[in-house]
Amino acid sequence: MNRFRSGCHACESFLVTTVLGAQSDKIISPDSVRAGVRKVLGILTEDFRLYHDLVGALKARGAPIPSLSFSRRDPETVGAVLTSAAEAPRIRFKNVVVVHDLDNAIARALQLLKGKTEWTELLIGVDPGHEPGVAVLGDGDVLDTYLAPSPEAVRDQVRTALRTFPAKRVRVRVGHGDPTNRNRILNSLADDGLRVEIVDEAGTTHRTPQPDLDAAVDIARTPGVRVEPPFEVRPTPGEVREIQRRSRLQSGGQVTISSELANGVAQGKLTLDEAIARQRRRDRSSKD
Repeated sequence: MNRFRSGCHACESFLVTTVLGAQSDKIISPDSVRAGVRKVLGILTEDFRLYHDLVGALKARGAPIPSLSFSRRDPETVGAVLTSAAEAPRIRFKNVVVVHDLDNAIARALQLLKGKTEWTELLIGVDPGHEPGVAVLGDGDVLDTYLAPSPEAVRDQVRTALRTFPAKRVRVRVGHGDPTNRNRILNSLADDGLRVEIVDEAGTTHRTPQPDLDAAVDIARTPGVRVEPPFEVRPTPGEVREIQRRSRLQSGGQVTISSELANGVAQGKLTLDEAIARQRRRDRSSKD
């Protein structure tokens, strides 16, 4: 959860959503199309930490950040406003989203901006890896993208998407590459009763600033073969060596974890930090 403190100097801005062609993934309000006015997503807060985090998250989406103020009337172009719980009562606006968790709040605000309360079909694409790329599509539109901190964390991201974007049908599509992390993702979803498919990743590799997220979008849009976990997680020798290399980097060259511990990290049984701590204890014990 993202928590914020209040009482800092004024930070006021809003996100303009560019109107593009019919195939654009940008989100605008249906009311704005009918009225010929672009609806935008706004940030209105005097909490500097909240402002900083929101602006960073929205800039990552490639959006410009003009200004909005408590002292002025909200422009007609604003379709939804993000703010803190303490400041929400001060905002006289129809669509106000209180930020408790950053990603959830932005996703909810975008949902309001789009003017939808339910989708016919929700497609969730996952590009497997150490930090999987995840994309959420509703009725063909990209609603949200993010990197999960681990293969098992994809489950929580999927659950959040289901709460944030209610839909009549849901499909989770996972790329077929990286079998170790792919199977960890599939196993983490086993108890949720979802339709899960494995998708051929051919043609989903991108040379872009966010290749994992772009690949996840392509995976979400590609029909796959339905599968039912559990699946065996069997790390390759190369994956074990790579985790050992990462342990040296993360410990500043002080520790190289054993192949046994590296195998456990690859299977998701413990984190790299936990494996390094265990190796340190082993190394100290062997010196005593």
